Amino acid sequence: MPRPRGFDEEEVLAAACNRFWDNGYAATSLDDLMSATGLGKGSLYGAFGDKHQLFLRALDDYRERLLCGIRSTLLEGTGSPWRRLKAFVMAIAEGASTEQGLRGCLLANSSAELNSRDPEVLARSRSTFAALEDVLAQCLEMARDRGEIAAGVDPREQARLLLAVVEGIRFLGQTGIGRAATRQIARSALDAVPKG
Repeated sequence: MPRPRGFDEEEVLAAACNRFWDNGYAATSLDDLMSATGLGKGSLYGAFGDKHQLFLRALDDYRERLLCGIRSTLLEGTGSPWRRLKAFVMAIAEGASTEQGLRGCLLANSSAELNSRDPEVLARSRSTFAALEDVLAQCLEMARDRGEIAAGVDPREQARLLLAVVEGIRFLGQTGIGRAATRQIARSALDAVPKG
C-alpha cells in the first residue's frame, strides 16, 4: 500500500505556479521549485514528473481557477449582464498597474515564452482563450437579449474584440503605462459596443 502524501497537492501547485509566474518557465530552476514548494527533488518528481509536467499541471490549475472566477463573475454575478461585463473590464484596467497587475497574465506570459516551441502550452493557450471568448460571448448575448446592447451586435465578434482589449490592457500594465491610460482604453472599448 503506498504511503499517503505528506503535502497538500493544491498548495504545492499554487506555490509552483507563483514561482513560474514570477520567473517564467525557462528561468525557473528545480532549486527554485524546491524552495517554493518546500519539497525535495524526489517528492516533486514522484508526484508531478519532471519540471515540464509540473508546469503544465500548474498552468492547468491556473486556467481552471481563472475560468471559474470569470464564469462566476460574468454569468452568475449580481446586476445586469452589461453592468457585470463593464465592471469586469474596468477591474482589469484598474488592476493592470498594481503590483499584481505588473506580473501580467500567467497564461499570456507563458504563451509568449513557449508557444512557438511547446505544442502542449500552445494547445492550452488556445483552449483557454477560446473558453474566455465563449464566456464573454455568453455575457454579451445575455446583454443583447435584455436590450442593453443593440440587437444587431454579434456577441462572438464583440467578445473577440473585448478579449483582445483585456489582454492588451494586461500587457500594457506590465509596461507601467499607468492606471489613467488603462482606464481610458477600457472605457473606449466599452463605449464602442453599440447600445440598445
